[in-house]
Amino acid sequence: MHKWGKIIASLVVFVAIVSLPFLYNIRKSGKGPVINLNTPAIQKLAVKQCVEPAEWMKANHMILLNQWRDEAVRKGKRVYINSQGKSFENNLQTCLNCHYDPALKTSDQFCVSCHDHTAVNPNCWICHILPKGAT
Repeated sequence: MHKWGKIIASLVVFVAIVSLPFLYNIRKSGKGPVINLNTPAIQKLAVKQCVEPAEWMKANHMILLNQWRDEAVRKGKRVYINSQGKSFENNLQTCLNCHYDPALKTSDQFCVSCHDHTAVNPNCWICHILPKGAT
């Protein structure tokens, strides 16, 4: 009739083979990028306030940028009011005022180092002009 023993053995072997790469790499998670805190771009952050709290921005900056894009292009809204009630222009220049240093032309730059580490290729520069000297 049915060969349940062979079916179950085959499933066990299949699951073992499929899970082997996960088990092999279980404790080898990559460390985050090393950001030099002495760069002028980071030093500016100590003086200026970011649009939202740093932890929130780390997790949600792309959501915020997409929201800004939609509001500016589709609704004509050019000002963002943050959670503390402070207003900011909703454009990339607001971010680049602190998070861009033209002296750094390598992947040590603030944004580039994180995007390279996570293998993310943001599409901001399809429409926007990349600042002079940026990589």
